[in-house]
This record gives sequence, structure tokens and C-alpha cells, in this order.
Amino acid sequence: MIKRNAPIPTISDQVMADTSIARSDMTGETTTLALGSKLETFGDLVGKTTIRRALNIQTWNTAEGAKVLFAEARELPMLDIFLTVAAGSSQDDWTPGIARLTSYMLGNGIDGKDASVIAQDFEALGARLGIEPYDDRATFWLRSLSAAQQREPAVKLFSEVVGKPTFPSDAVTRLKNLMITSIENEKREPRRIAWDELYKKLYGDHPYAYRTNGNEKGINAITLARLKAFHAKGYAAGNAVIAIIGDLSREDAQVIAAQVSASLPKGPKLAKVGDPAEPTAGAMHIHSPSSQTQILLGQPGITRNDPDYVALMASNSILGGSGFGSRLVMEVREKRGLTYDITSRLITSSATGTFTIELQTRAEMSENTLELVQEIVRDFFANGPTQKELDDIKRQMTGSFPLEVASNSAIGSRLADIGFYDLPISHFDDYMTAIRELTIEQVKTAIYRHLSAEKMIIVTVGPTVPQKELPATAE
Repeated sequence: MIKRNAPIPTISDQVMADTSIARSDMTGETTTLALGSKLETFGDLVGKTTIRRALNIQTWNTAEGAKVLFAEARELPMLDIFLTVAAGSSQDDWTPGIARLTSYMLGNGIDGKDASVIAQDFEALGARLGIEPYDDRATFWLRSLSAAQQREPAVKLFSEVVGKPTFPSDAVTRLKNLMITSIENEKREPRRIAWDELYKKLYGDHPYAYRTNGNEKGINAITLARLKAFHAKGYAAGNAVIAIIGDLSREDAQVIAAQVSASLPKGPKLAKVGDPAEPTAGAMHIHSPSSQTQILLGQPGITRNDPDYVALMASNSILGGSGFGSRLVMEVREKRGLTYDITSRLITSSATGTFTIELQTRAEMSENTLELVQEIVRDFFANGPTQKELDDIKRQMTGSFPLEVASNSAIGSRLADIGFYDLPISHFDDYMTAIRELTIEQVKTAIYRHLSAEKMIIVTVGPTVPQKELPATAE
């Protein structure tokens, strides 16, 4: 699981669980290149004893080195394939935006077919193709009917799209212009300004400091040769995870995985980015004419593989990640009416992610509202949740999780996460067990180990105006 264009950040890449967000491009959107029949979810998984037993997750490697995860699901005549490559914007090197542009170019041309023909062919097969670019990875998703007469040509076309793109020059120019226009349009948005500044302070010269859509200089520097070189390196089979779920046998899945893998360039797995340096805490205000002030607080978090993942996810939900009922919402919105929305987020990645708090409030109340938020955070970090708060969130998390993995696409996405983050195939069961067994002491220890009110970096964007006292609380 959230990589950074509005809405910021996305929840489209939630990694395995409901309230933790993986850093992503923060677009919150999936690019759908072709629309066919709408293939709905299957609900029979809900209520089964364990998700793992129902799914029987199987894994192997292709001859070219791609990791494969497969789960048979016969409830509906459909197939979902997720191809994930470790070729997100953290691999941009000195050409910001090249990872995103490469991902968007796939589907714009293969040998003998342009974008419109590709889209028509997918639609004629009742298939859908989706693209999600993030900072650590890019994911390509195919949904098709599972009958051989639809499945086989859909998989063939998918394999060519991801593995044999032609990068037509007109599409390169068009998409580069769109990316630059998007960047220009966002330059004066207070929320965008705040998030960009926060990530600069948090990550310095680390690749996570930069947006996945790059910058104007980097995009203008992208050439056809650079696109082809990035695809050859980042989309190599050894750098790929293929997750398959649907109405087909292991033998069918092996054929599909082999076909997709063989279409990709040959090459090894890329090294993941290292952890960033520890940032310096502090606060800064950026003047922007408005009646509202955007407030962001952030500090380093954890990686997706950290043993304290579940404990911190639960603590984040209690503090501000679960909406109504969370401490921040109750104190800042419900009791005082200082904001429409306040949210905390645990954003995890291959390297160290972030813990953030975001809100918008009236400019004349901004300083005292910030002090109130800091006071709530200090108390929570020092004392942890109450037993009732922990019991309530554990009940919510264990109750909602089966519903969140009740569709083929949701399970396929999580299988891709298991493969990408090298999680055990028992992760679904392990996750539920970890929630049920979570204790107050585990949560307090995790908070103490990773989070500190003194480490916060604070960014505010809004007008510089005289401040007013906060209103009395509404009990």
C-alpha cells in the first residue's frame, strides 16, 4: 500500500491492510486503457475459516527469474494478472519523471498496433488493462474472462504491451507535454506546496524526496533512447513479480506466467534504494494568500517489512487514521470544529517511509490549532492508547479485512505486495493473528521505538495573519 499528485497521498496502494498506506505517486488513480465487461467480485471468501486455506497460494520462479504467486479461485469465470516491476520513480536516477513516463507509454504502441487498436482489441475481448506507477514500483493489471478463447489472446496482447513497446514518438511528445502541464498547474496549490516541502525536509537528496511525475527539466531531458534503456533495465524479468488469481489451474497459470515473463527484457533484479538520512526536526511557514492554512506534520516511519508494522498500523488508526472515533478527529473536529478533516497516515515503502498528520484550518486559528494537535500527539506517544481504544480498533481491523479481500482484484493486488515485499505466503493468516494478539505493551513499545513528538517536521502554507484563541470545546 499511497505513491505525489492530488489527492495526496493515495490509498490505492494500501499494502496488505486497511489503514497503512504505501508511498506512491499519490495520484489515487489507475489508468485504464481499455474497458470491457464489468467483472464483479466474489463474496464467498468472507466468513471462511482462514484466507490462506481458501486461497492455497502457490509460488515459483519462471525460467527468466520472475517471481510468481498464484491462487486458484473458481467462483467466477475471470482472471486477474498483476505484473509488478521494481521500476518506480526511486529508480529515476538523474532523469526525474522517466519511470512514470515509461509506465504510461506501455499501451501506446506495439508492433503493428497503435494505442487505439490496442484499446479496441482489449475491449473486444472483454478485458481491461490498468497501470499504477509508484515510487518503488510500477504495476500493470489485466482482467480477462478465463475461458481460453478470451484468455489466450488477452494474455498475448498484455505480454506484448508490457514487454515489447515501440514507444511511438507522437505519444512520447504528447505524454511529456501532459506531465509538464500537470506540474505547472499544481505549482500554486497550497496542499501541493506543503507536501512537496515536507518531503524535501524528510528525505533531502534521497529519491523519495521527489514526485513520481518528475519535474520540467527532467521530463524535457527524456529521449527515446533513455525510455528504451529504462524499460530494458526496469522491466527485466528478474525485476518482476507476477501475481495471478482466477478460474484456472496451476498448469494454466504456469503457461501464463511463462508467456508474460518471456516477453520481458532479460535482466536481474535491481537493487532497492537505501534508507534516507535522519532528517532535522523543525518548522517552516510558507506564505500563500488564502482564508485557510494547510498544516502538515511528518517524521520518518518504518519499512513495510518492519516487525512493528501491525502495532504501528493500529496506533495510527487510533490516533487519526480511522476517521470518526480517532483521537485527532474527536478533539480537533468534533469538540472544537477547527477543521473538516484531520488524518494521520503511516506510509510504508521498501525503504523507510513516513508518519504524517494533515489538516486544513482557518488561518486565524492555525497556530493554536497546531499547538493542540502537537499536545494530542505528545500525550498519545507518551502514554499510548487505552485498552478500550485498542480493543475497538482490533475489532474493526479483523472485521473489515475479510471484506477487503473479497474480490479477485483485491487479492491479486495483495499477492503482488507479498511478492514485491518478500512477505511470507502465510501473510494473510499471520496478519489476522498479529492483530488478535496485539497488546497495549506492544503498541507502546512500537511507538517508543519509532516515533517521537520531538522529531516532527512541520510545514504550514497559508496567509500570515493575527491569531485568535480557540473556541471552547463542545462536550
